[in-house]
Amino acid sequence: MNRNYLHTNISRLMTHLKFLSLIFVLLITFSSCQKTTTHESKFIIQKGVNLSHWLSQDFGWEPKYTYIKESDIQFIDSLGFDHVRIPIDEQEIWDEQGKLIDPAVKHLLACLDWCMKYDLRAIVDLHIIRSHHFNAENEGGRNTLWNDTVAQQHFVNLWIELSKLLSKYPTSHVAYELLNEAVAPSADDWNNLFGKALAAVRKLEPTRVIVIGSNMWQTVQNVPLLKLPDNDTNLIISFHFYSPLLLTHYKASWTPLKYFNGKVSYPGLVISQKDLKNYTDTASEAARNMVQELAEPYNKERMRNMIKPAIEFAKSKNLPLYCGEFGCLPTVPRTDRLAYYKDLISIFNEEGIAYANWEYKGDFGIYFFDNIKLKSLNPDTALINILLGKNN
Repeated sequence: MNRNYLHTNISRLMTHLKFLSLIFVLLITFSSCQKTTTHESKFIIQKGVNLSHWLSQDFGWEPKYTYIKESDIQFIDSLGFDHVRIPIDEQEIWDEQGKLIDPAVKHLLACLDWCMKYDLRAIVDLHIIRSHHFNAENEGGRNTLWNDTVAQQHFVNLWIELSKLLSKYPTSHVAYELLNEAVAPSADDWNNLFGKALAAVRKLEPTRVIVIGSNMWQTVQNVPLLKLPDNDTNLIISFHFYSPLLLTHYKASWTPLKYFNGKVSYPGLVISQKDLKNYTDTASEAARNMVQELAEPYNKERMRNMIKPAIEFAKSKNLPLYCGEFGCLPTVPRTDRLAYYKDLISIFNEEGIAYANWEYKGDFGIYFFDNIKLKSLNPDTALINILLGKNN
C-alpha cells in the first residue's frame, strides 16, 4: 500500500475523530446546561414536613423564637426530606396596626436562609388571617373574609407586602401558598378571591411558584372546582387529606368527634357496626355527617379512589399535585396508625404526588409527643422511615 496514501487517510481519520469528539463535547455541555437551567428555574419538591406551631398557632409549647432553629432545618435535611411548609399567621407577622413585627420577620427570613444553606425548598403558607380561620366553625369564631370587600383587599395587600419581603429568594427554592384551607360559601367565592391575590403577586413576581388549594378545608373532592388561569405554568395544585377523620383525629378535642369512646382500627372497618349505630344515634348532626362514610371499610384502594379526581384534574391542567397536609394522631393504636401512613405514602409515590406531613413537632409530629407535658421527645424512626418511603 502507498505510504503517502496511508498517511493521508490516517490524517483524515484523525481529523474526523477530532471533529466528532468536539461535537460530542459540545452536545454533553449543551445537555448539562439544559439540565442546570431546568433545575434552577423549577421549584421541585417530593417529600416534606410542616413547621407548625411556630409562626402559626403558637400554643406556647416552647419559647416561640427557639421552637425552630437552624439545627432543626439541618436535621430535616439530614433525614432526607427535600422541603418544609412554613405556616404563618397574620397576627404573628403583623400587629393590629398592620406593622410588621420585627422579631417574627427576622426569624422567618432566618429560616429561609437556613433552607437555602441546606438546599431545602420552602413553601411560605399564609395559614390564618384575622378575617379567616379554617376552624372558625368549631372554635366559636366567624369568618368575615367572604362578605367584606375591605377584608378581601387587605388579604391581597398582605400578599403584596409578603412578595416584596420575600422576592429576594430564588424561585427555585421558595414558593408561596395564598391561603390555608379556605372555607368559602362557594367554590366561586374562593376562585374569585385567590384570582385577585394571584394577579397582584404576578405583577411583582411573574415566575414565582404559587400553591393553590381547593375550597372547604382543601378537601380533595373540591379540587376539580378550582378555576385556574390557563397560561400560568408556575402553579401547584394542593389538597389536604385527613380521611377518615374519626381515625386520624381520634379523641381530638377540637372536633365534634371528641366524645366518641369506642375503638378505631385500620385497615378495614374503622369502627364496629355496633359502635357506628350507637354513635350515629347519639351524636350531634355535625358528627353524624362525619361518620356516615364509615359504614364501608377503609383501605389503600379506597383512599386512592378518593384522591383520583384530583389526580385527573392536575393531569388535565398539566400541573403538579401536592398534599400539603395529612396525618394521624398517636391516640390511634400504633400498628394501625403506621399502616395508615404506609398506605397513604405508597399512594403519593405511586401517583407522583408531592407531600408534606403535618407536622414536624407536635402531637401529629415525627417525634414522640408527651401529651401531659406538651413536649416533643425522641424522633419516631419508624414513622420517619415510612414518610420517606423507605418501608414501601
